[in-house]
Amino acid sequence: MLNLDTHILIYALRGALAGSEQQLLAGTQWSVSSIVFWEIAKLVQLGRVEVDLGDRHVVRTLSRIRSWPIDLAVARASTRLDFRGDPADQIIAATSVVHGIPLVTRDAVIRKSSLVPLAL
Repeated sequence: MLNLDTHILIYALRGALAGSEQQLLAGTQWSVSSIVFWEIAKLVQLGRVEVDLGDRHVVRTLSRIRSWPIDLAVARASTRLDFRGDPADQIIAATSVVHGIPLVTRDAVIRKSSLVPLAL
């Protein structure tokens, strides 16, 4: 199982993953922090990304993804990370830390963390 950050999931929905990301995600179960769904909806609302959240293919793909709640353990872990940044990114990274699931991200700040298990 892999934990996807918001932009990786958007790239996957649009068919815009890098070759190495496609190989990594193929044949494994995807998971996300529940905040990723909210973040995608907000990005669509703000016109920053184009994803049709009503499209059957998109809905079917999203419904197959394991969603991790933002519980107390994740909230606490988000305050103990070795980086600062966007609160949503901290929650996404903390989800990987708490559940021991490698994170797939292109975010340079998160990738420098020595605490977050990374898939790439």
